[in-house]
Amino acid sequence: MQFRAPNRLIDRADALAAVLGEDRTDVLVTALREYLQDAAHDDALTQEIAAAYYDDEISFEQLKALVGAEEAANLRVLKQQLDEDFIDEIADA
Repeated sequence: MQFRAPNRLIDRADALAAVLGEDRTDVLVTALREYLQDAAHDDALTQEIAAAYYDDEISFEQLKALVGAEEAANLRVLKQQLDEDFIDEIADA
């Protein structure tokens, strides 16, 4: 995997890695993991993730990776209910 970032950001990651006695990759992986964990608990972002799933922009596996298995299962059930309601509305029209 190729990763590109502004030089200033890489310099900061290198400096922190030196302080912690780690390498840049460890610092970046930790930062990314923490960001994704925080994102999964941000209500507005969770709504965007759910909308992307409902619109088939991301797969169930991607959804699960972003919000966790339990929340993903809940969103899958809701999507199925929404799809069934839509079909019922079309049938009634």
